[in-house]
Amino acid sequence: MQLNTPRWWYRRTGGGLAAALLKPLAALYADQTARRLAAGTGFDPGVPVISIGNLTVGGSGKTPVVREVLHMLARNGIDAHGLSRGYGARETGPLLVDPDEHTAEDVGDEPLMLAQDHPVWISRDRAEGARAAVAGGAKLLVLDDAHQNPSVRKTRSVVVVDGETRDGAWPFGDGSVVPAGPMREPLATGLARADAIILLMPSDLATPDPELLALFGDLPVRIARLEPLRAPSPGPKLGFAGIAKPWRVEQSLRAAGADLKGFRAFPDHATYSEETLAGLAREAERLGAGLITTEKDWTRLPPVWRRRIESWPVRARFEEEQTILDLLPRDPDDLD
Repeated sequence: MQLNTPRWWYRRTGGGLAAALLKPLAALYADQTARRLAAGTGFDPGVPVISIGNLTVGGSGKTPVVREVLHMLARNGIDAHGLSRGYGARETGPLLVDPDEHTAEDVGDEPLMLAQDHPVWISRDRAEGARAAVAGGAKLLVLDDAHQNPSVRKTRSVVVVDGETRDGAWPFGDGSVVPAGPMREPLATGLARADAIILLMPSDLATPDPELLALFGDLPVRIARLEPLRAPSPGPKLGFAGIAKPWRVEQSLRAAGADLKGFRAFPDHATYSEETLAGLAREAERLGAGLITTEKDWTRLPPVWRRRIESWPVRARFEEEQTILDLLPRDPDDLD
């Protein structure tokens, strides 16, 4: 499913009449999630498991956080493997992602990105994926987007929250559940299962909103910031993105100095057809501009188009190196 994210989802005032009409469907969605979570504690893979998830349907910056967590663990000598459901993937798994052999259509765009640097598995059945990863040598598992999935027992559950609160934006909107709002479950319910919050702040916003911090109560909050790995190349650009909050990409590109002549938004996890890409190329030519997109979108492009379109990668940089290490089991024998 490709999702066109309404911007009113992320306004504290909500969506008015449109949201009100969707409340019955939202109640059904919330009930299904609650029933799934009540199913049990899940499979114990015999190694520590860190879940990196979110409370909304997307746009919190979870994937860069997962990548940086894997980097951090590797730098400290911990053999951690990522495990993802593989959203939109053709393969069902369990499967170890090979960036040289697999495409985004095979394994999903996010696992393909993460597998550039670390062992990453996909599996529709997360328990089977966890079993395969441990058999493949994992000493710790990092679950991608599993806060609402109880099939694997979690040692620590970390929730990523978008820290943008300016111009009427609020990470949880008015608190409504999909499709009346961005929430996968009620805020209090999701926070009750969390062990820590990672607040992903815009690079140009110095401090978190105190009202937002107050929502997290006694949960430890760690700060990370999205930073570009490199500046956009010189010259006019036509940008495009198919992520949950494409407008954030446009804002970030401009903040990074890109000379944007236009920007086109597509649904989250959009599949770019030849016709769509040719149309973008024609528009860019009319504007005298080059094409630029996110690294995640770039992984979904056919190889011939990757040579014509600039990828703009970003990373999540934590203020403290110990952010995730502090969440690990205190007994080092658990990682042997």
